[in-house]
Amino acid sequence: MSDVRRAIVFRGRVQGVGFRWTTAQMAERFAVRGWVRNEPDGSVRCEVAGEPSEIEAFLAAVEEAMRGNVTSREGAAVSRSDLSGGGFEIRH
Repeated sequence: MSDVRRAIVFRGRVQGVGFRWTTAQMAERFAVRGWVRNEPDGSVRCEVAGEPSEIEAFLAAVEEAMRGNVTSREGAAVSRSDLSGGGFEIRH
């Protein structure tokens, strides 16, 4: 199966609680690459690329680690990927 790219928006109490740091730490455990950043509306946006099963496992791990903070997760496939490099970063 080929890599896909997804854009995810997490809502809830996701800023000021270590969410971006936790997301970056979780990404090291999975075969994913991408980035995470705070948004002006109080949400956190994450763009991630990898095998679909790895992405879902990664997102589930983030939600489990931040249990009680995430009230919703919205995601969509992104057709164009510029996440060709490796790694995962926190963007400001």
